[in-house]
Formats: sequence, C-alpha cells, structure tokens
Amino acid sequence: MSAPPVSGDPIRVRIAVYGRVQGVAFRAATQRSAMRLRVAGWTRNLPDGSVEILAQGLPLAVDQLIAWCRLGPPGARVDRVATQREIVQDDLHGFRIRT
Repeated sequence: MSAPPVSGDPIRVRIAVYGRVQGVAFRAATQRSAMRLRVAGWTRNLPDGSVEILAQGLPLAVDQLIAWCRLGPPGARVDRVATQREIVQDDLHGFRIRT
C-alpha cells in the first residue's frame, strides 16, 4: 500500500470490524497501516469482540484503510466491516491504540 496524495479535504469515519479480530494483533496492524497512509485516529477492542477504529485523513487514504480492514492481518477473520461518516475535527494527531 503506497502513501496517498497529500492534498484535499479530510474526512472522518468510524469503522467497526467484526469477526475474529481480537487476539490476532489487529489493533497494532491497523496502527501500522494508518501511519503508513498518514491517517490520524485510534483503534480499540470492544467488549462484544469487535474492533472500533476512528480514522481521519484524506479520502483516498481513509478508503485504503477501510479496504485493509476488510482483510486484516494474518490470523484475523473479518466477517463484516461497518462504516459511519462523522464531522471532521482538528483534535486528531497521530494514530494510537486505546485500551
């Protein structure tokens, strides 16, 4: 996955990933992918076994991260990915793993 262009208006998307996505380094792999794509935000495990991601960046970069989420890292089994657009905010810098 190559880095996307560096111009344009950013978007913000909340992503929910369902399947076998906990205990397989999904959050760490998401962080690496997001940083490579220059997407800001965070990821965390939810009690229901899913992974939640908040991603903000250029549309192409966020779309590439969503595409990556549909595959996940080795060992993961992604059954479903749901996305919801949100209002862009300036409070996101970097990409972190939340607990």
